[in-house]
Amino acid sequence: MEGFRIPVGEWVSNGLDWIKDNAEGLLDAVDTGLEGAVDGLTAVLLAPPALALIAVLALIGWLLRSWKLAVGTVLSFLLVVAMDMWEPAMQTLALVLIATVIAVVVAVPLGILAARSDAVSAALRPVLDFMQTMPAFVYLIPTVLFFSIGVVPGVVSTIIFSLPPGVRLTELGIRGVDREKVEAGHAFGATNGQILRGIQLPLASRTIMTGINQVIMLALSMAVVAGIAGADGLGKIVVASISTLNVAQGVEAGLGVVVLAIFLDRVTSALGSREDSRGSLLAVLSARRRTPAVAS
Repeated sequence: MEGFRIPVGEWVSNGLDWIKDNAEGLLDAVDTGLEGAVDGLTAVLLAPPALALIAVLALIGWLLRSWKLAVGTVLSFLLVVAMDMWEPAMQTLALVLIATVIAVVVAVPLGILAARSDAVSAALRPVLDFMQTMPAFVYLIPTVLFFSIGVVPGVVSTIIFSLPPGVRLTELGIRGVDREKVEAGHAFGATNGQILRGIQLPLASRTIMTGINQVIMLALSMAVVAGIAGADGLGKIVVASISTLNVAQGVEAGLGVVVLAIFLDRVTSALGSREDSRGSLLAVLSARRRTPAVAS
């Protein structure tokens, strides 16, 4: 077999060069749009005083989960401020939120299509396997080739890396809906769209939210790797800490990532589970509104 070699890498490299040469306008539009979205959201997050935004985040935690999450949110984000990591933490949060929104907008419809068509599901499965098993660092190579260094290759890499669980769990949730309930919808003359909106999506919402939760967690892990491509935020500080062996700075940036991960995980898991949101402010207010009606 000496001398036998299949130049797969050269073929892919030539293909990427062809895309770069022939889709320059599209790549420029994507670059401008993503950079503007991340910079705009970062500016919004950094516009109010840190304490005011922490209060808002704590209120979100209380509304959706519990007062314990609110207290934990205040204490953990105050630690981020005290470590002087507030600005990079908000830059990372903006990158993760933009990448997550785009990934979910793509993943959920793909998951619905896969749930309704075995052919689509069979075609998507190897692609998703490829996306999930490819080392995360490899995604940075084509994105840096297309968009140079900065926040945009980080966002694009994060979208690609975090998208598969959103598709898989959306398909799993819809396929897991009781067939008898779907058939009952057909028996009452409901269209496929009405069955999707009225039966399948509500019953599959917990599984779909689990998928969105996984998308957020993967986006956060990839946002740190994206620091290698020059994306501002905690990832960039972690990369600089590694190159200079600055343990203290690396630990502080890592703690900032942990704080963001715990907050986003608790909030999104509460959206998909009633058990997780029983102690929320919304649940308490809803129970109080029902009590007088029952008593009367």
